[in-house]
Amino acid sequence: MRSPGSLDSFSTILSGLAKRLGLQSHLFELRLQQQWPEIIGEPIASHTWPVHVRFNKLYLIVRNSVWLQQLTFLKPTLLAKLHEQAGAELIADIALRVGEIPTRDQPIAASTPAQPMSLVNEAAMVEAAAHAAGIQDPELRNRLTHVMAEACSRPRR
Repeated sequence: MRSPGSLDSFSTILSGLAKRLGLQSHLFELRLQQQWPEIIGEPIASHTWPVHVRFNKLYLIVRNSVWLQQLTFLKPTLLAKLHEQAGAELIADIALRVGEIPTRDQPIAASTPAQPMSLVNEAAMVEAAAHAAGIQDPELRNRLTHVMAEACSRPRR
């Protein structure tokens, strides 16, 4: 409980907004894709790719069946590393499948298609841009601005 008149940090406000809009797992998914080698370690990262997070499960593409078998045994270690980054509430399990790993120089495709700008009202875009202004990474700042603006522009149910 904060005292009256105290100020919240930008990160506290942003994390509260992400939680309220249900964006925590999507933001963590983007962070995983951008920082995968730093989070998980280069030997494993060069043979895997985090595709998406759905229902507290991280879906990984693995280069081949040998790595799939090895990572099956390393799941507890991988989960521990992920819990250090995001906490146990975001990732409860890891699903592995063999597939093609994107190269590092390929742009990361968003897991959800970008919304047309006509669905986002101008006021929501301005407010979202103000909230995301403190984010250093321009690509992440732009994507987060669009996600927040689109979420705020949806009709309430």
